[in-house]
Amino acid sequence: MFLGGGIVMILFWVGLIVGAVWLAQVLFNSGRPSVSTGRDLSAKKILDQRFARGEITREQYELMKSDLKS
Repeated sequence: MFLGGGIVMILFWVGLIVGAVWLAQVLFNSGRPSVSTGRDLSAKKILDQRFARGEITREQYELMKSDLKS
């Protein structure tokens, strides 16, 4: 009888820990974009975003844009 109860107790705790880890991942990753969204962006869109954020100058933007076309 004890052996069956011990296995059930172990399975209970393992299930509880796995459930807590899964719940934490769901809650804390819900606001973050997935890794694949960065790969979905084209080079032109990334360049446009960098220019819009002010990371590059107009001259750099135009030069890089012309490089993409060739």
